[in-house]
Amino acid sequence: MSETTPLLALPLLAAAQAQKHVTHNEALTLLDAATQLAVLDRTRTTPPGAPVNGDRHLVAAGASGDWAGHAGQIALYDGGWRFLGPRAGWRAFVAAERLDLIHDGTGWSDLLAGTPSGGAVALRAVEEELVLAGSFVASAMVIPNRAICLGVASRTVTAITGATSYGVGIAGETTKFGGTLGIAAGASNVGVIGPQAFYADTPLRITAAGGSFTGGRVKLVLYTLAFTAPA
Repeated sequence: MSETTPLLALPLLAAAQAQKHVTHNEALTLLDAATQLAVLDRTRTTPPGAPVNGDRHLVAAGASGDWAGHAGQIALYDGGWRFLGPRAGWRAFVAAERLDLIHDGTGWSDLLAGTPSGGAVALRAVEEELVLAGSFVASAMVIPNRAICLGVASRTVTAITGATSYGVGIAGETTKFGGTLGIAAGASNVGVIGPQAFYADTPLRITAAGGSFTGGRVKLVLYTLAFTAPA
């Protein structure tokens, strides 16, 4: 008989074992970590400096130190670091990104659906906050090549100066996701468009109206459907 359970590798009690509570408590700790799985982040390659018991992280590729050799695993802090190896079908919520991931037996992904040979579709939301200056500001975010754009939402984070309003769009269509948008802090817009396919990486931009930007900050959120070809 195995000394651990086949799926979660929880330690099992042995016949006539002394100090059964130690093994039992270890199993409860691992079960507590795996149930309703949520991790703080998935970008760390080294442990945080001041972890709290119960903290969980999805270990990033290239991990070193106490996390070396555990990329893709769940790191649990319980007085020290211990690790849970995921299996196909595990789901995890990444708190830092408000993102759900699923493990396909090889790695973690944010796919909505997929095929046995690797075809897949993913619904993605990414955000960026831009400091405004000049006649327009280009975002580092791009609508990806061969993706479908559903819309772009915006919020004025700090009041805009210099311009009387602004538009959110792309080069040549500067108000595609909204025009004459409010410059007061808190003004927002959800620029939904009919689903449109893009065939080149296309940067977003914020364009001033009624004068050039001399200050202010705007946050953008880009919503897309992304696709993967089968292997």
